[in-house]
Amino acid sequence: MTTSDLIGLRIKTVRRQRGLSQAQLAHPELSDSYVSLIESGKRTPTAAVLELLAQKLDCSLSYLLNGVTAEQMEDIELSLGYARMALENGEVQEARTRFAELLANHNLAGLTSLRQDTQYGLALAMEACGELGEAISMLRRLQAEDLGPDRQIDLAIALCRVYRLSDRLSDAIKVGEAILGGSARPTWTDGLVELGATLLGAYLLSGDLLRARQFAAELLNAADILGTPRAIVAACWNAAAVAESTGHGEESLTFAERALAIQSENGQPRGLARTRVAYASLKLRVRPEAVDEVRGLLLRAEEELAQTSASTLDRANTRVELARAELVAGDFERAVGHGRAAQDLLPGTARAQEAEAHLLLSRAYAGLSRPHDAERELAAVRDWLTPLPDSRREAGTWYAAAETMEQLGDADGATEAYQRALACVGL
Repeated sequence: MTTSDLIGLRIKTVRRQRGLSQAQLAHPELSDSYVSLIESGKRTPTAAVLELLAQKLDCSLSYLLNGVTAEQMEDIELSLGYARMALENGEVQEARTRFAELLANHNLAGLTSLRQDTQYGLALAMEACGELGEAISMLRRLQAEDLGPDRQIDLAIALCRVYRLSDRLSDAIKVGEAILGGSARPTWTDGLVELGATLLGAYLLSGDLLRARQFAAELLNAADILGTPRAIVAACWNAAAVAESTGHGEESLTFAERALAIQSENGQPRGLARTRVAYASLKLRVRPEAVDEVRGLLLRAEEELAQTSASTLDRANTRVELARAELVAGDFERAVGHGRAAQDLLPGTARAQEAEAHLLLSRAYAGLSRPHDAERELAAVRDWLTPLPDSRREAGTWYAAAETMEQLGDADGATEAYQRALACVGL
């Protein structure tokens, strides 16, 4: 049924419930024939007429338009707000439950915009919970609907990102290039730069470093022209990733420092803290001799996260990076403390992060000359990583585990881990 049909049906239903004839409803402002045309869906009432009919029928305008009362509409909007807040605060399981419950509300069926908002929120919550296949299905269903241009870009960003996380890199690239890959590229906006940054990550993971470097330069130019914080941070941070991947460590730090500076001036506290952690991790890789500065950055970020609605995963990642910094500094006892703290915070679904924490603990115990503890942690690395599909993200952890096994004298285990690392990069 069309919108006009539904509005007419609601007017007819309420009129009969009130015991009114079409003539009685119409008098004196309207003709009974006009009311008949509205009820049959042959005429779409103007906003003024619709408001008049709502007053005459003693019902809410919201009900005539959407099929829900003003109170029901308020409840739906409040529920959606709580679900969004839970997702923003990192309470991803609660967010998933709230979005799913709201989507099951039959009153949402006629509220197209709010239903789409709920479906999109549920997809993001599924992604955050590690349910990548379910998130893709939800996003693809939304993609088939009639959406506004801004929502289409947001959807493309999310779908490209989730495909990338699922190691479906060709699908991720296809989504991004469907909007950005044509000869007549749309005018750059913040959203399009962010989509471009997501696409750039897929190029990197696919090993297309030449295309990634060229596209990174294009995104930087677009962001500089726009001059908006969102665009510049997205472009600079991904340019840093490309520079590091192509062996230009100092250049990567320059881009990352610019992103951090702009985030410091314009970003939200939680986002700033997360950017600080990522920058500290990059700096440790590029300049391991700056470990004292890195430790300070991470401790500052930890304090910032404690003062915000950060998720336990954010806090766990900070502890993992602190453990890594202490390993570089040679303080193995502190590394163990941070590694254990990270494990206490990690949810059971974060298998890759759990494996990384166990790997760092193994190295710390090896540094403390506690080989049995080191071997136990390495066994846990295998337990957490083995069920995961081979992907480039896990290749580094398998390779590092193989090196540690080799140092501990486990030649067979090292060989197996090296083989898994090669499989992760398609070799």
